[in-house]
Amino acid sequence: MMRFIAAIDSQRGLATDEGIPWTLPADQRFFVEQTNDGIILMGFGTYVEFDSPMHGRTNFVATLRTEDLRPGFVAVHSVPEFVAAHHDDVVQNIGGAGLFGSTLPLADELVLTRIRADFGCTKFFPAFEDAFTLASESEPVTENDVTYTFQTWLRTEPHLG
Repeated sequence: MMRFIAAIDSQRGLATDEGIPWTLPADQRFFVEQTNDGIILMGFGTYVEFDSPMHGRTNFVATLRTEDLRPGFVAVHSVPEFVAAHHDDVVQNIGGAGLFGSTLPLADELVLTRIRADFGCTKFFPAFEDAFTLASESEPVTENDVTYTFQTWLRTEPHLG
């Protein structure tokens, strides 16, 4: 099973060229809690942002690059094969935009922080509403003058990949 975990603004924005443009401590805690279990999968751009693997365990990096990765990170050259090999596990896809876009057909569940503001992002989460149904949503949370909710979406359309 593949689960996406992301925070997106009202335009499905994930980040600007400088990085994530919001600071939401409750969302950061939520992200850590949601990724405590399962297998962490990230794109190369997200890998570059990490000094060490999340949760002190091996993290997997979707990349076609051949250079060695830092200790604790392992390259994945075929995400569909990787997901198939781990079909009994929860693969926690933490992005970024390129990985989310290329692997949406493989996703079973989306765990999204939906921010009720437009942050002028330049990197976006793919359109997903046609293939997923909203299963749950938290009460609104407001921090740093930003209101958001936590949502879980489940795939309703058959996998394309």
